[in-house]
Amino acid sequence: MIPIDIPLTHAYLKGMVQINSVNPGLVPGGAGEAEIAAWLARTCRELGLDVQLQETAPGRPNVLACWPGRGKGKSLLLTGHTDVVGTANMPGDPFDGRVDDGRLYGRGSLDMKGGLAAILGAVAALRTDGFHPAGDIWLGFVTDEEYLSVGMDALVQQVHTDAAILTEPTGLDICIAHKGFAWLTLTTHGKAAHGSLYETGVDAIAHMGRVLGALERLNREILPQRQHALLGRASAHASLISGGLGLSTYPDRCTLQVEHRLLPDDTPEDVLELWHRLLGELQAADLQVSAEVKLDFTRPGYEINRDAPIVQALHHAYVPVMGAAPNYSGLYAWLDSAILGRSGIPTVIFGPGGEGMHAAVEYVNLDDVYQCAAVLAQTAAAWTGN
Repeated sequence: MIPIDIPLTHAYLKGMVQINSVNPGLVPGGAGEAEIAAWLARTCRELGLDVQLQETAPGRPNVLACWPGRGKGKSLLLTGHTDVVGTANMPGDPFDGRVDDGRLYGRGSLDMKGGLAAILGAVAALRTDGFHPAGDIWLGFVTDEEYLSVGMDALVQQVHTDAAILTEPTGLDICIAHKGFAWLTLTTHGKAAHGSLYETGVDAIAHMGRVLGALERLNREILPQRQHALLGRASAHASLISGGLGLSTYPDRCTLQVEHRLLPDDTPEDVLELWHRLLGELQAADLQVSAEVKLDFTRPGYEINRDAPIVQALHHAYVPVMGAAPNYSGLYAWLDSAILGRSGIPTVIFGPGGEGMHAAVEYVNLDDVYQCAAVLAQTAAAWTGN
């Protein structure tokens, strides 16, 4: 097996966690990815890779690094995102990278700089071991996964490989499926009138209450009818609501923003059709109800066959490193693998474990990072080496 330089991989991880890369799309004034991109570009050049920066938004570049192969081998992309969510309510310094009891703490340690460190540790190990790939090995460190994924959208316009491994945190499971999502805005329309004019005013907020009731029925009765072996059922929840003009005025409008989590074979058209049917039932029951739905943004779910070559390559690398067969799982969250897969790059998800994604306390298990690096190195050698 290819030995991993544990102190070096640890240094990679701590160095990245200590860089503030809060996504400014989520947190106005967030630091963004420029500093960590510069760090990664420098580190990849030190590893002897060909490096380019790909601007995805002003001051927010992807880092694309290539280890060119000798030719005629299969190419591989190792990838993950550099942005992190905000730090509100986190105790102490959220970017100190402190270590305690085999865990490294800090915002982004698990989601997902642990996975990025495993990529760097794997490539460093392959270099030290004297490996020479036949196919190209690409490293893609992308922006904005936590918001709109403009980074991965940009990467697939420039990088095309035979397969990819996305190192999102999976607890060292091999993840082969994840959900998608649709963001919807539902609007009910009323009629503004003085609060005393009950015969004239139409209460848009009260009518939205019926929409919320339909949302509860959707989760309780309709969505459980379809189940995925790894992902369970689709789901929907009310996220934000607003309406009203004043205490003494009937509200003429109410808006509700909903997130609808999708199974891999769900489409936005399916979701809109479902909501149109639900709203139609409300309007048929009361002609005074006026409601509409609009799709604001969507990302599809994703699933790769367990027998796909890149999944099997990862499986066969995992067994000698870990001394056991891997567990296969799905993730309820959306991941950039959906963009990769739909661009024609078969992608499997595999990364370290820990706790606290998006939470007040976040950590990654250090041994998981090193073991992930070892599995990645074995997989890359097998995939690109022939």
